[in-house]
Amino acid sequence: AIQNKIVEQDKIHVLPQERGIGFVFQDYALFPHMSAIQNVAFGLKDIPKNKREVYAEEVLCRTGMEKYKDRTPDELSGGQQQRVALARAIAPKPKLVLMDEPFSGLDAMLRDTTRKEVRAILKKSGMSAILVTHDQEEALSFADRIAVMNNGKIEQIGTPEEVYYQPKTQFVAQFLGRTNLFRAYADGGKEVDTQFGEVHINKNAEGLILCSIRPEHLGIAKAEFEEDCGTIIGREFRGHDITYYVLFRGDRYIVHTDNRNIFELDDKVIMKPLEKAIVLEQNKAIQ
Repeated sequence: AIQNKIVEQDKIHVLPQERGIGFVFQDYALFPHMSAIQNVAFGLKDIPKNKREVYAEEVLCRTGMEKYKDRTPDELSGGQQQRVALARAIAPKPKLVLMDEPFSGLDAMLRDTTRKEVRAILKKSGMSAILVTHDQEEALSFADRIAVMNNGKIEQIGTPEEVYYQPKTQFVAQFLGRTNLFRAYADGGKEVDTQFGEVHINKNAEGLILCSIRPEHLGIAKAEFEEDCGTIIGREFRGHDITYYVLFRGDRYIVHTDNRNIFELDDKVIMKPLEKAIVLEQNKAIQ
């Protein structure tokens, strides 16, 4: 249903062109023989012909493409084609815009810029959109709410912050980014003993539990003693932060720190949780 109106059900079938849905495809699907303004004006059946291009130009202005209105798709860059495709989708003032991995064909820098522009345009136009993507960073930065699907079933819905920092399942925790999983035994409270010390958990739990803690929620420091400590086995410098891989009692942990914390390979370190761990499973045979 769209705005409480059923569009597809037994004995109900609203024609696609009458559903008030705009589409932005992965390959843009622009008509190659038409100019940008003609592409945008093509679907404006409810506007008199003599006014379509005037309105289409107004929509192109909203996407910053008015200077390129007379160019055909092959004369436009990937990002420019994307904005024309968006203009065409929002021109009929749809109730909903569906976007099928629309940024996947762009290089990294252009993808980030175009994503921000498209989000701003949709916000300014007051339109709802559903974005389908396998890019976790894209979903987290673009969406107001995220639905995480696994084998056709929705496992969690929430704000980007909720699904990232408070995952409800192991799949959600791992799908949305790197995380550290560990097992522990709980006695009904909100604290558990782990191999790297006492850890606070997000809810009361009892029995065998599986927990998740994000790499940025673990801190590391140089060990004063070589007993009962971890070893740096990997390091990735990322400019604004550094990712360390720590081997501790046979398990590997991932830690994100700012670039003021410098460690070298084979350094001995201790780990300390900075935030609560999230309980994913209780009293189950965890593999």
